[in-house]
Amino acid sequence: MAKAAGVVLAGGRSSRMGSPKAALEWHGSTLLWCTVAIIGRATAGPVVVVRAPGQELPDLPPDTEVVEDPREGQGPVQGIAAGLAALADRADVAFVSSTDLPFLHPAFVRRVVRAAADGADVGLPVARGFRQPLAASYRTTLAPAAERLVRDGRLKPAFLFDQCTVATLDEAALHADPVLAALDPALDSVLNVNEPADYQAARARPAPEVTVQRFGVLADGHRGAEQVRAATVSEAAEAAGVTLGRHVAAALNGDQITRDGQTPLATGDTVFFLSADAGG
Repeated sequence: MAKAAGVVLAGGRSSRMGSPKAALEWHGSTLLWCTVAIIGRATAGPVVVVRAPGQELPDLPPDTEVVEDPREGQGPVQGIAAGLAALADRADVAFVSSTDLPFLHPAFVRRVVRAAADGADVGLPVARGFRQPLAASYRTTLAPAAERLVRDGRLKPAFLFDQCTVATLDEAALHADPVLAALDPALDSVLNVNEPADYQAARARPAPEVTVQRFGVLADGHRGAEQVRAATVSEAAEAAGVTLGRHVAAALNGDQITRDGQTPLATGDTVFFLSADAGG
């Protein structure tokens, strides 16, 4: 059984945005793709997307699972229940997220997951002045309790918190993690986009600062690491002057090997470009 997994709630109505948030463009893919991929990176476990009945979703990263809310318009507790139930026999803890967290950082996900993995039922961040139930970690054993609340019409996450042990992570607790404090000091991980102006402001931000380095025949005189701005592996490859493909792969932070240019990057990532040719 995986220690951690992910749940992304995609079934919101996006009424203030005016179009489905899940499908909003984000550096060549979509907000939903980015959120799912970042959580998958951070947890190394399965990721489940919960959609509304009949909802069309944009493309998703390989191996993403999709489950459907039993009824539309029942709020986040129903989505949490459906996601946790889908993972109950495969993970102890799930990071549960809304679709629209474009700056979610793997370090934030890992810190929040640890709060539940260390014995609490819920790891609940309190950041930027608000509790963040859709950027929180939940034990998968909470699925039956969440389902009962939905049947009783008690649809707010606060009702679930009243029935379990909650580890509250205020900003001081979050910043006590030195990696998170260094890579996401403003806790932009919980910054969501509700209206077109929010999305436009988020899209206008500079891409994350990452390190790229070429090895073997790709080095071609470039022996050292370089700092670039890149939101995806393909953007990092372009900045490094290499082309991903059959003969070139990327090693993300020294372990995850990928040729998928849509793989999202976060501040502090290191991308090594490797050639499969002789000398690579």
